[in-house]
Amino acid sequence: MTRRSGSAAGQLPDHRRPFDRDRPGGRLRRRAGAMAAALAVFPGLLATSACGGSAPAGADGGDDYTVMTWAPSGSGTADRHGVTDVAVAIGKTVFKDGLNGRKLKVLTCDEQNTADGATACARKAVDAHALAVIGSYSQYADAFMPALENARIPYLGGFGLSSADFSSPDSYPVAGGTPTLVAGSGRQLAAAGCRSVTLIRPDTRAGDTLTRYLSGALQPSGVKLTDIKVAEKVLDLQEPASRAIGDDKTGSCVTNALGPDQTLTLIDTYRRLAPKHTVLASLLGSVQQSVIDATGGTSSPLNESLAVGWYPPAGARVWDDLRAAVQSAGDLRIDTSDLGVQNTWVAYQVFLQACQRVSAAGQPLTAKTLRSELDSGDSFDTGGTTPRLNWGMTDMLPSAESPRLVNTWVTFQQVKNGRLTEQQRGFSDVRWVLTGGKPPANQ
Repeated sequence: MTRRSGSAAGQLPDHRRPFDRDRPGGRLRRRAGAMAAALAVFPGLLATSACGGSAPAGADGGDDYTVMTWAPSGSGTADRHGVTDVAVAIGKTVFKDGLNGRKLKVLTCDEQNTADGATACARKAVDAHALAVIGSYSQYADAFMPALENARIPYLGGFGLSSADFSSPDSYPVAGGTPTLVAGSGRQLAAAGCRSVTLIRPDTRAGDTLTRYLSGALQPSGVKLTDIKVAEKVLDLQEPASRAIGDDKTGSCVTNALGPDQTLTLIDTYRRLAPKHTVLASLLGSVQQSVIDATGGTSSPLNESLAVGWYPPAGARVWDDLRAAVQSAGDLRIDTSDLGVQNTWVAYQVFLQACQRVSAAGQPLTAKTLRSELDSGDSFDTGGTTPRLNWGMTDMLPSAESPRLVNTWVTFQQVKNGRLTEQQRGFSDVRWVLTGGKPPANQ
């Protein structure tokens, strides 16, 4: 997010799209924060569709349906327990009465932030005859996807930290991963007047691709790009921060694609170095509401900054049902502004719509029929949290690297009075950046 004056919002072009999250029918259900929402939204959808039918639930012919969500939850700074906690909350509220007389087991797994741990979770999903792995947070999809592919279990709404998230035929990402955030950030930085941009990013294989996307976003505006790599667990960022600030010229910008913990350190280092002209930018996921709160809230150095994200701001009405479900489940540990929590919530919405359609077609609900519905080319409404999603062939990204990346839309936000707010209404498409094309006339 880019530290600018309050007038920066007016500097960006108006990328309005034919999707208004407040339009009639734009949400699956609207319950405006009432606790009843958590119990009404999804079960109501399922009740009308008779989701589940009478056929066997799984390959073992058992009476219960099973889905799984995983994330690291006991590994220190990499923990994303909110991802699995919200899945449990959905199980307690949304699936309290099961699906047409059958229980739906929402299993969770600690993938320990290791390839072996993630692979073990995938094997558990296979052994449990899971309909799908939903949401989840792991950087080891390259390791665990073969197990899911062999069992033909769809991976719906992974967080997008590995190449397999966007290339495996059994992966159905609901967000555009870091590539779309980087591309969107580039467009914001160029529009905000940056003449040079330094990217501070993880020294990983996934991080290597970010330079190309950011360069593609900046190139039409003639903005110079410098790339600085940082090892994942390094917390002394004095040297990379000093290099990024350099001679501190007007028009110099630094954009950060590090994780939340390293971002906190970077912000503190940046504040101590006290540059006069260089502005600090960051991506949602690196800087989310919890980071703003931890750096001072209304007095945070991130105030008046611009931000780019996959979804609308955490305070938007599209998240009312998520907040109500968490409140109803009574789990106060869940941060509904966390991007991983939101991503898992969106993935469960798609799952339930797919369930509805399978049942309406008179088919048994299995991993195979669920996967066929996701591949059908019909779009899915996520209640205004994204534009409609579609994994049909015509919507695939024409890219050998990321063909499963279908959501190339981002939101532009701004920090106001210590809160992330909507800086520009609706979604903006950065598909042209990811495919190496030319910007539309309005960009």
